[in-house]
Amino acid sequence: MSDEERLRRWRLVLGGEGAEGTGVTLAGVDKGMDEALAALYRDGGGDGGSGRSAGLGGSAPKVARWLGDIRQYFPSTVVQVMQADAIERLNLTRLLVEPEMLEAVEPDVHLVGTLLSLNKVMPDKARTTARMVVAKVVAELERRVAQRTRAAITGAVNRAARITRPRHRDIDWNRTIRANLKHYQAEHRTVVPERLIGYGRSTKAVQRDVVLCVDQSGSMAASVVYSGVFAAVLASMKSLRTSLVVFDTAVVDLTDQLHDPVEVLFGTQLGGGTDINRAIAYCQGLITRPRDSIFILISDLYEGGVRAEMLRRVAAMTAAGVQVIVLLALSDEGQPSYDHSNASALAAMGVPSFACTPDAFPELMAAAIERRDLQPIIEKMGR
Repeated sequence: MSDEERLRRWRLVLGGEGAEGTGVTLAGVDKGMDEALAALYRDGGGDGGSGRSAGLGGSAPKVARWLGDIRQYFPSTVVQVMQADAIERLNLTRLLVEPEMLEAVEPDVHLVGTLLSLNKVMPDKARTTARMVVAKVVAELERRVAQRTRAAITGAVNRAARITRPRHRDIDWNRTIRANLKHYQAEHRTVVPERLIGYGRSTKAVQRDVVLCVDQSGSMAASVVYSGVFAAVLASMKSLRTSLVVFDTAVVDLTDQLHDPVEVLFGTQLGGGTDINRAIAYCQGLITRPRDSIFILISDLYEGGVRAEMLRRVAAMTAAGVQVIVLLALSDEGQPSYDHSNASALAAMGVPSFACTPDAFPELMAAAIERRDLQPIIEKMGR
């Protein structure tokens, strides 16, 4: 990198009205980039300031122009970060109920979470635009996860339907060998299988019941978005019977809306308290085949209800044969904040509690359907 380019970059980092000791004066696109950055990261606008003096104020037209500018100057990943910073640092949430603002934003998961939290206060015109924004994000997420999820789960369902008199091409050799190691013939250096284990033929019957129970408190916004999309994908698979329940202090069953993930998301109401015990109690009533059921609780486990009763219900479900999994988050946001005491209590029951990325969720579901050990998946996500 040349000295001139290095000084140019330092000038963009430092901001300010003058050359900031670099001897570089910005013009053209560089000047526009600097002004867009200054409007957001101005002095007093956040973490200590940087000497920048511009600002966005509370003007919707000015903010809309700024949103257009940053999309011109920066890639979409950077735009999404700047939008999130603008909403948080400059309290622009209230402006998102204005249609011209919504038309200017770069749609992403975090923006969808913010829009869902504003759903009940939006005027009708803004809500129409907001649905278009949410639909765009949902379509992109479905494109990202749907095919992989269906492939992973279809394979898992077929493998889970084991048969003991398989055709040669259907033999699961790994499991057959493990099941017959006691019949190893040392003199012939081979295993004589007494029992063959094979992959089951695909069937149209429902193989597993899946209940997704999602905490819709404000801190779980990204998880709610991903959960809604995954639930819709799972519901489209005939081998699964999928239910989606969301909760705060109230419980809402959105199963009948799973044909339309956008409708699902607008059926949520981010914010409010948390009553996990009440939500689990409702979900227990949905489980009619415990040994063929997977219950996934997506929550940070900060319980506002009766903790002892919540733990008792989970223990009862596992004792009945339900496979219970707790996801502290279903998002790309990294390590979440969660109630360590409740997570430890669940772990003591043999219920795994961990954060899961959207990319790892299909493999997690496949392992759950086959009742495989989840620890390798958890360890993989921890690396």
